[in-house]
Amino acid sequence: MKKILITIVAILLTIPSSAQYSSGGFTLNESTLYYGARIGMTVSTLTGDDTDDLKSKTGLTLGAVIGLRVSEESPVFLESGLYYTQYGAKGKGKGKNEINLHYLEIPILIKYGFKATEDIAILPYIGPTLALGIGGRKKTEDSNGDVESFASFGSGNYNRPNVGIKIGCGAEWHNLYIEAGYHIGVTNAYDSEKITQYNGNFFANIGVNF
Repeated sequence: MKKILITIVAILLTIPSSAQYSSGGFTLNESTLYYGARIGMTVSTLTGDDTDDLKSKTGLTLGAVIGLRVSEESPVFLESGLYYTQYGAKGKGKGKNEINLHYLEIPILIKYGFKATEDIAILPYIGPTLALGIGGRKKTEDSNGDVESFASFGSGNYNRPNVGIKIGCGAEWHNLYIEAGYHIGVTNAYDSEKITQYNGNFFANIGVNF
């Protein structure tokens, strides 16, 4: 899976960038390459075993994307890129219990574009994601109010590799782009054979395409 994703991204990067941008509604019929930048927020949580005392927490997402129209007959686009995304969860009580999971994430998205108006394109999408945990701290507070902090990733904590599915919809007006969606974790985020937990992450981003 990892080799396939790397190969697809490498192929996209070798395509000449002189082509006019075409994922927007006003140029939806052209077959070209586009680049983009994204910034936004996440509202994430963990579901599964031992998660009844957890609630959602907000985080940050930053990304750079590259896309290409892959069909001459219809406005279908393949989009990939690299995101820094903050996942995790917080304790429901008043304590400082918190799980922070920071990932580098590569999505492979299939988008379909159609015109809402002459200048606005709507682009729903779906596709898999491959993520690698790069940092984050897990904080626990005991009955005395003492807080212990340790790395989230490692033996007995959380797995660094994580696979998911991203479902969402974007809207584009000229070079401006907004999107919202949900990321569903499909592999066990927890490093244990006895405990199974999955990432769940609502996201909303703004950005530009060029």
